[in-house]
Parts: sequence; C-alpha cells; structure tokens
Amino acid sequence: MGGTGLGPLVFISKSRIKDGELEGFRRFLQEGAEGLQREKPGTVAFLAYLSDDIAELEIVHVFPDADAMDRHMEGVIERSRQADEFIESTSMEIYGMPNDNTLQMFKSIAASGLSVRFRQHYVGGYLRPSAGA
Repeated sequence: MGGTGLGPLVFISKSRIKDGELEGFRRFLQEGAEGLQREKPGTVAFLAYLSDDIAELEIVHVFPDADAMDRHMEGVIERSRQADEFIESTSMEIYGMPNDNTLQMFKSIAASGLSVRFRQHYVGGYLRPSAGA
C-alpha cells in the first residue's frame, strides 16, 4: 500500500537514444532540467548519464519524500511525449514507496509492457540536501 511518505525515493528511467537525435536530446534535456529545477523544488536530483557508446541513457531522479515525487509527476505525460521525439523508454526502477496515485501510474506503465522494477522497502541511510550540510 502506498502513501507511507517514509524515506526518500529514487526513480531511474532507462532509455535508448533514437538514431540521429543525440544533439536534439541534449538541448531538450538542458531546457527540461532548467524547468524542473525552477518548477519542482522537491526534485533534489535530476541527473542524466549516457552509456560509453552513447546509445543508452539513464536519468536518476531523487526526492526527499513521496509528496515531492507526486509534484514531480505533475505534467509528466506531456514531458514524456516531448521526450519521445528523442528517446525510447526501455525500463524504469522505483526505489522507495510512492503515494498511491503515483504507484498506480507506474503499475499501469508496467501493465502496458514496459519493465518497471519496484524496491519499496526503505531500510535506512540518508539524503543530504547539499555538500557539508
């Protein structure tokens, strides 16, 4: 059951870069990251990494709690449609317990055939808001 709100959450999206779309994706990502930083203050990390062959992409999102993840997910359908011009989703991983609506959204994505892996039981650790804090 979702909605515990305990512990941070990590969401990792995995994708393939479409042929010839790397530079377009880089521009899209830069604009998108600036918008998320401005509009989604609860998204404490939004980090994109490419594989050595520049064919695969992983984006790591970190949230201090489930409510911050919910706020990040607002508008995600439109952002995903725009990203689909440049990338093709291959899988997703969710670490921590999202609230019910967000959990159901990811379960629907999994039911559509995309691999979604859940690790919902937060055991412990910490999330530092900034270096030295």
